[in-house]
Amino acid sequence: MSTADPYGAQAHARAMAGTRVMAMPTLPAPDGFIWEETVAAGGYATKRLNRGAHLKLTDLEGDACVSLLVFNAEAPAERLNVADTTKVQWNAYLGAGRLLLSDMGRVLFSILEDEAGTHDCFCGASNEASNARRYGDGANHGTHPNARDRFLIAAGKHGLTRKDVHPCINLFKGVRVEADGGLVFEGGAFPAGRSLTLRAEMDVLVVLANCPHVLDPRPGYTVTPVRATAWRGEPAAPDDPIRNATPEGLRAFLNVEDYYAR
Repeated sequence: MSTADPYGAQAHARAMAGTRVMAMPTLPAPDGFIWEETVAAGGYATKRLNRGAHLKLTDLEGDACVSLLVFNAEAPAERLNVADTTKVQWNAYLGAGRLLLSDMGRVLFSILEDEAGTHDCFCGASNEASNARRYGDGANHGTHPNARDRFLIAAGKHGLTRKDVHPCINLFKGVRVEADGGLVFEGGAFPAGRSLTLRAEMDVLVVLANCPHVLDPRPGYTVTPVRATAWRGEPAAPDDPIRNATPEGLRAFLNVEDYYAR
């Protein structure tokens, strides 16, 4: 079918109706869900989620690396602060029961379940230069796209710009610090199907980029798809065990409740 003229292009486009590929949002989302999308290798995704929504990320083939940004959807100048997330909780290794904190001392997400146990709060996102050094190319629209530039595209859909792309957390690929300060990459590949479930404690903008970790030593551009699935729910209740686990965490939840008390 020729697309050299408008009629041919129209016919070609309409012939694609109903076509499904793995890396595209499911519209409408399945019953009971508000978002389901598979993010391809080198891909990105973004979604606004209301307070109380649950977000499950699933490493479909065991080699995903999901770099995550989070913003307050109402006031995006408030965003994930990785340094505060680690220092306030006295722990740089995320897992079930941990919190993702904003730069205003509020809880953006609680981690409800974690089947992976390998996440990274140290290294940040890959960029064009780091990908070019390892793969020979790191351009956003080339064959080896980087996480930072994927963030720029996704954040731009919400009117955000380069200055809004803040330090990220990398999910499904871990980094541990040795006694001498050296970084040890925990890269797998891992068993397929590991998942992480988050609960939104505020209205949030979520931005995902699925690109190889900056410390991944493999010479090939190796990353596999991840599925994002979200459903409606309730934020932490007053007796929630995660809310009440530590004095520092409780204070962050109280800051959230004070924010919404307006």
